[in-house]
Amino acid sequence: MGVLWLIIVGAAAGFLATRFMNLRLGTLETIGVGIGGALIGGLILRVLMALTGALAGLVGAVLGAILLLWIIKAIQNR
Repeated sequence: MGVLWLIIVGAAAGFLATRFMNLRLGTLETIGVGIGGALIGGLILRVLMALTGALAGLVGAVLGAILLLWIIKAIQNR
């Protein structure tokens, strides 16, 4: 169940992050960015998640995905 939940949250976070960053990626790339963002955001916002629950996890996943997309864009623009 944990892996399925990670894919679902990753897909949602990736979708939101790509829309916020005005990027169009394929489905697998969007899910990958969302999962990567969820891992990054989970590390950054672990304390906040403990205090406020699952909503903080989604916020952290979206912020992490946005950060990951920003890094990818910066590397691609070199």
